[in-house]
Amino acid sequence: MTSPGSKKLVTSDGSEKEVSGNLGKVSFSGDLNDSGSSSRSSSGGGGEGGTFEYFGWVYHLGVNKIGHEYCNLRFLFIRGKYVEMYKRDPRENPDIKPIRRGVIGPTMMIEELGRRKVNRGDVYVIRFYNRLDESRKGEIACATAGEAVKWVEAFEEAKQQAEYALSRGGSTRTKLSMEANIDLEGHRPRVRRYAYGLKKLIRIGQGPETLLRQSSTLVNDVRGDGFYEGGDNGDAIEAHEWKCVRTINGVRIFEDVANFKAGRGVLVKAVAVVEASADTVFEVLLSIDKHQRYEWDAVTGDSEKIDSYEGHYDVIYCVYDPKYLSRWQSKRDFVFSRQWVRGQDGTYTILQFPAVHKKRPPKSGYRRTEITPSTWEIRSLKKRSDAETPSCLVTHMLEIHSKRWCKWKRTSYSKFEKTIPYALLLQVAGLKEYIGANPAFKYETFATVVQSKFPDVPNGEYVDEEMEEQFYDATDSSSDEEDEEESDEDDEDQDNKEIKVKLKNVSWAIASLSLKRPKAPGASNVLDASVDPVSIDPSKFQGSLRKGNGDKDSNCWDSPSGMGFMIRGKTYLKDNAKVMGGEPLLTLVSVDWFKVDKAVDNIALHPKCLVQSEPGKKLPFILVINLQVPAKPNYCLVLYYAANRPVSKSSSLGKFVDGSDSYRDARFKLIPSIVQGYWMVKRAVGTKACLLGKAVTCKYLRQDNFLEIDVDIGSSAVARSVIGLVLGYVTSLIVDLAILIEGKEETDLPEYILGTVRLNRIELDSAVSFEV
Repeated sequence: MTSPGSKKLVTSDGSEKEVSGNLGKVSFSGDLNDSGSSSRSSSGGGGEGGTFEYFGWVYHLGVNKIGHEYCNLRFLFIRGKYVEMYKRDPRENPDIKPIRRGVIGPTMMIEELGRRKVNRGDVYVIRFYNRLDESRKGEIACATAGEAVKWVEAFEEAKQQAEYALSRGGSTRTKLSMEANIDLEGHRPRVRRYAYGLKKLIRIGQGPETLLRQSSTLVNDVRGDGFYEGGDNGDAIEAHEWKCVRTINGVRIFEDVANFKAGRGVLVKAVAVVEASADTVFEVLLSIDKHQRYEWDAVTGDSEKIDSYEGHYDVIYCVYDPKYLSRWQSKRDFVFSRQWVRGQDGTYTILQFPAVHKKRPPKSGYRRTEITPSTWEIRSLKKRSDAETPSCLVTHMLEIHSKRWCKWKRTSYSKFEKTIPYALLLQVAGLKEYIGANPAFKYETFATVVQSKFPDVPNGEYVDEEMEEQFYDATDSSSDEEDEEESDEDDEDQDNKEIKVKLKNVSWAIASLSLKRPKAPGASNVLDASVDPVSIDPSKFQGSLRKGNGDKDSNCWDSPSGMGFMIRGKTYLKDNAKVMGGEPLLTLVSVDWFKVDKAVDNIALHPKCLVQSEPGKKLPFILVINLQVPAKPNYCLVLYYAANRPVSKSSSLGKFVDGSDSYRDARFKLIPSIVQGYWMVKRAVGTKACLLGKAVTCKYLRQDNFLEIDVDIGSSAVARSVIGLVLGYVTSLIVDLAILIEGKEETDLPEYILGTVRLNRIELDSAVSFEV
């Protein structure tokens, strides 16, 4: 047994460590500590993959029959395409029956809603719904953002197994059951036949010391899975040129010397390696606990959360003692907003802006200060071995007045060292030293390996006909009226034993096994060379947004080369090497900029659409990208890419065009780049490639000579917040986008860019009303 307030961890060499402290805990009626663990296994089956497993503790959120919200600790177990929910860990209690169980169907949608206050603690919420029936939905939550993202990935992989099972055929009953997604919100039906012989269930978790803190990392021993790429900073080439000008307390301070002009603000940043996981550093940064902030933050120690929105945005009010930073002796206060994003590669970006809020107007006795806009970036560093402590690169960036900055840089100007911008830069040093002085942070996400008690099943199939029902109850035989939202009784015998985990490899190829992939060299064989090319005359295709005449032009579009983007090279699976992109395979012939009341799908079917025109019907293939932009009003940016030959069926593009929706979701990739614009917008958008099908809802329409992809940007709270920031500066932005199919296997490499677009200072008012 570990002592109260401590945890046991099993390291890669099998030794046990006891770690004090409880990090990432969430306070409810008692303090509960989230825990999760995973196991991936690959069983024999003629090379057809294995059974995917993922399990751990989550919080089940919902509303009971009388309208009261509940938050119950539950053990969730995913095996292949099946999922079960328990009140206790089934590995430690083999006779326990699930309270809900069912099948993960390919129509299930997963959305990460971000941070939410539940009872007296903050959790990270995941929402489930059926895209064919949104009334069937539910929510679970995790203690950290990292755990939430890993659960999203687990459900996405389970969806791929469901898609693979459907592609192999099966009984009608099986297919109908597969279409029935999980319903976590509805009350559990009374199925007494499953309650026979079930012992009374007892409550789990009376405090953080009763649960093990275990990693839920999805492991792949062979290669990257597309979410976690190499240690590169981005997939688009940026124009910044950083020069180190100071090293203070182990923190490097840089300035951007590219295109520097006197009299303008200077972009500076502080960078340090922190020996803790990115998830842990993110939680420390977001915490406004007074006693914790006092140990590393000289500026925002006295903080109060005023408001929060959509799980990824909040407003903070701070007061501070001016004698430490300024010659002014009056009390100071300020209000700022925080907006955060977690990229698909695990990198966190936090944007901080000065703000005004009606709940905190200027008050007597305080001098209201406008805090300097800044950004945080937390990027995980690759470990050389499993035993190595996780670490991350923490970057804090802000803009400082050039005269003040240059004077300090030359002479270490003492007055500047008592300013808020300088104190903000040194927050990185304080954070590094604070985490270094608390060893518990370093081991918070160490992998704890757990041995699964379930036997391997041949051919990756979990043969249990009863599992194919929608989630059902296993009610307590001594209490027929017990509901999910009711509290369980205390568990006096709950212990904290450490268990070893078995992690086996599962390949991303599960979703693509049915496609029997031949060798596809590269972009040279993507289009059918046996067919004579047609001539594409862009002058025959006129969209509502005109083509521009250079970068100085405004409210227009262009199609740049792919040289500004980094894509996966031929040897990427071995060395993570990326190469500069070449010319796009498809020709951008037109762009429409529409204003709509609500999102519009299937634009290509509209009789006035380019695709339905006579020149459009003569094109061998058209790729239509419909980016649905949430705003007031809503907008649609429609891109039309044309090919001069038919698409080869055996190529990666051919498999994408004619593949299943889950196959497309796993490969449809976009790389953004803000070529010109406000630096805060650049940091918010980033330069990392994004699998759009994993980040937002994408719908596909394949007909005749075209494929339309409707991208619902508003389906993600994170995407909505970022696009809202972009729209605020859109008239001063030059944005480049590259569209490609992600290469996950050697036959898909090297990647090639399907198409690019450059949007020059788009004016919102220029959007044309779409005629339905």
